[in-house]
Amino acid sequence: MLKTRDTSHSLNVDKIRSDFPILKRRVHGKRLVYLDNAATTQKPKQVIDALSDYYSNYNSNIHRSVHLLAEEATEAFEGTRSKVQQFINAGSQEEIIFTRNATEALNIAASCTTSSIKPGEKIVVTEMEHHSNFVPWQQIAKRRGARLEIVSVTDDGEIDESDLESKLADAKVLAFTQMSNVLGTINDAKKLTKLAHEQGAVVVLDGAQSSPHISVDMRVIDCDYFALSAHKMLGPTGVGCLYGKRELLENAPPFLLGGDMIKEVHRDETKWNDVPWKFEAGTSNIADVIAFAPALDYLTKIGMSNLQNHEQEICKTALEELSKVDDLEIYGPKDPSRRAAVFAFNLGKIHAHDIASILDAEGIAIRSGHHCAQVLMEKLGVPATSRASFYLYNDYDDLEALIDGLRKVIEVLN
Repeated sequence: MLKTRDTSHSLNVDKIRSDFPILKRRVHGKRLVYLDNAATTQKPKQVIDALSDYYSNYNSNIHRSVHLLAEEATEAFEGTRSKVQQFINAGSQEEIIFTRNATEALNIAASCTTSSIKPGEKIVVTEMEHHSNFVPWQQIAKRRGARLEIVSVTDDGEIDESDLESKLADAKVLAFTQMSNVLGTINDAKKLTKLAHEQGAVVVLDGAQSSPHISVDMRVIDCDYFALSAHKMLGPTGVGCLYGKRELLENAPPFLLGGDMIKEVHRDETKWNDVPWKFEAGTSNIADVIAFAPALDYLTKIGMSNLQNHEQEICKTALEELSKVDDLEIYGPKDPSRRAAVFAFNLGKIHAHDIASILDAEGIAIRSGHHCAQVLMEKLGVPATSRASFYLYNDYDDLEALIDGLRKVIEVLN
């Protein structure tokens, strides 16, 4: 048996679990052990209730009508924008753009920088990027005749800073992740942003994995753009956010054209709306943006430092205990202070999908595949990995279930 948690000094996981209806479910007759949080997190009843409340009581479009329902919907929608600003400590609400997801947010950031990139100039990314922060830059480099420079990842799962510094010279853009969705690596965003700015580069930071797990502060990091995704931080699907420095957003062209992103339309001329609405064309995902607010409230009440401490305790124990499983290779930093509780691994020659299938039969949900990071898979020399990722409602009993499940995999397939 692994140790039990002293709830007087950490999160009360049992109480937290009671807020998540899905965690009462049984899968194949077993207790659900949900360890696929890097893909999406489960939703507390506060978020589910907020969705139902909107559709039941004040369903209406926003920014248009003057009747009471529309005013209530607009106020709630813009209230979420204010909460996002506070959560990431942005300079103003106008620097927060609602998108469909982090992928769209990163594409908007890329679009904002495209016109400033000239043939032969450098765009710098890293080997650990999710496709959402790699493919847009790859394609922009091809269209603009620019050079895509890819920074190496060390054998320890860290960005090779000497390689980064050499490739940053005269770069126009540095795009990198604050936390790897495969390796769990937590990059020093403030330090790397400063290095890039010293070379005159715009910094686009992928915060899809970091914002659910650690405190993020735009005024401290000083990046130019930052993307996050609501569904990875207890919120609904279909909602992402792009933070952008106001002067950059004001000077950038809109991403989509149509309703609500205009001030005036005449036969020969159109005037764009102010930021952030210039980037929010058409009817937004109103209900899910509104329901994102209680998710942010939930995380704020828990406290991001408390959440990070909770995950660090699990991470340290997981690295120790998983290392005892025969033929198990974990990728990423071995120092728990340098990583999150996200563990991509392979188990001997057993295929990642077979591992996931057997664990599923035990009620354990993990991810298997390339995790939208095929460049990193090529670096690691593997076609795929299994991945177990923990969150605030996971505890040592979930880790123990995972370890027992992996031993069952070995028993069945070896």
